[in-house]
Amino acid sequence: MTITEERGRLHGYEELPRLMGLMTGDEKHGSAATSTLDVLWVLYDRVLRVGPERMDDAGRDRFLLSKGHGPMAYYAVLAAKGFVPVDWLPGFGSYDSPLGHHPDRLLVPGAEIGSGSLGHGLPIAVGTALGLRAQGLDDPRVWVLIGDAELDEGSNHEAIAFAGPAGLEQLHTVVVDNSSASHSRPGGIAARFEAAGWSAVTVDGRDHEALYAAFTTPHPGRPHVVVARVEPKSA
Repeated sequence: MTITEERGRLHGYEELPRLMGLMTGDEKHGSAATSTLDVLWVLYDRVLRVGPERMDDAGRDRFLLSKGHGPMAYYAVLAAKGFVPVDWLPGFGSYDSPLGHHPDRLLVPGAEIGSGSLGHGLPIAVGTALGLRAQGLDDPRVWVLIGDAELDEGSNHEAIAFAGPAGLEQLHTVVVDNSSASHSRPGGIAARFEAAGWSAVTVDGRDHEALYAAFTTPHPGRPHVVVARVEPKSA
């Protein structure tokens, strides 16, 4: 079967390494990509109420990839789920490819935001949750994936501090912790969110069942964060 013939075909988790392997362009954030793979798969396969046929549905869940520097795993999952053609993957990072080193929401089907600069995704997610609330759309959930190093940014501190007292129950954050933050202490991520009124769970970021349980933990009246620990960036 050629790459073109695979267009639109759904793939399982076991296919993701092969799909990532098709992206052979210059990628300086390889560890950032691989650190998110399991989180992304569990979200798109079992949690998010999204799909290629629902990209314009006002009732869809919103997934915001804040950790957009190193998007190979994201592109692989989007291809596996039919959002983008598999035959786009080999062109990753090239001049005329829609799959850039940072995702562009105008070019990548299914991408809700352009991302990659640290500290933007969580504040945008807070605004998205507020916007949905203002429209009376209580069913769609907002999910944002950030890296632990992004928590060094003041914009995230303000977003965390606001979301708890605002009772943004539809807001869900996943922090992929690969020990790359400059200003942190072991175990301190969940405590930081809890102090601001969030529900928080810390799990093994490679354990699919633990991730699913954490993602579906009830948290009435509060935003929810899942800290997904993976191997250190230097490992």
